[in-house]
Amino acid sequence: MQARATSAPGRRVLGEHGRGAPPTWSTLKTAPLLGGQLFLHAGGVSLLELLVVLGLVALMAALALPSMLGGLDDARGMAAARHVAGLARLTRVQAAMRSTRVGLRFEREGAAYRYSVYVDGNGNGLRSRDIRRGVDKAITPPERLGERFPGVALGIVPGVAAIDGGQPLAGGTDPIRLGSADTLTFSPLGTATSGTIFLRSRRGRQYAVRVLGATGRTRVLAFRHEVGTWTAR
Repeated sequence: MQARATSAPGRRVLGEHGRGAPPTWSTLKTAPLLGGQLFLHAGGVSLLELLVVLGLVALMAALALPSMLGGLDDARGMAAARHVAGLARLTRVQAAMRSTRVGLRFEREGAAYRYSVYVDGNGNGLRSRDIRRGVDKAITPPERLGERFPGVALGIVPGVAAIDGGQPLAGGTDPIRLGSADTLTFSPLGTATSGTIFLRSRRGRQYAVRVLGATGRTRVLAFRHEVGTWTAR
């Protein structure tokens, strides 16, 4: 004979349980609120326990979020630095292929910069006057770092150590250290303008693209803020 549902203070038991049938969500019944708690029978949890679990999950997510954001910020900054290094290598290849000087030129736009690759059109090197006259032509469209890598800009984080030692770099100073023309120029023989291009991320991490003039080699460096040193990446 099937057991009937019985009531007791603070709980309601299912008739199927009298036969030992396993409970399911479709057959679970809830008890009335007693002392501010809601009980689920057959191994369920109270509302208070559920709130505690949800609170712990939210706390763990809050603790992990800064680390995740820092990792994403570093990845975006490194990608931007490698992109600039890739443009420098492209410029070097173009100089060899065209048997003339080719340069990656940076031009200030307010507080930001735009850059393009230009080809020497008359054999006298890349000159601002020839660029304005259209003699030295751009072979890549103008690009802005922040459009491709949001939050990353050409800039220097205050207090970052100089790559070769010495006094820390001053924040807000020129991040394009390529001479007065702000142009990284490569010759057909592979030599280049020596210099460094500094990039910074949204969260204040520092990167640099460095070019060795005698060989035209390009290196990407990252500043390790926790130990105060530069490392090759």
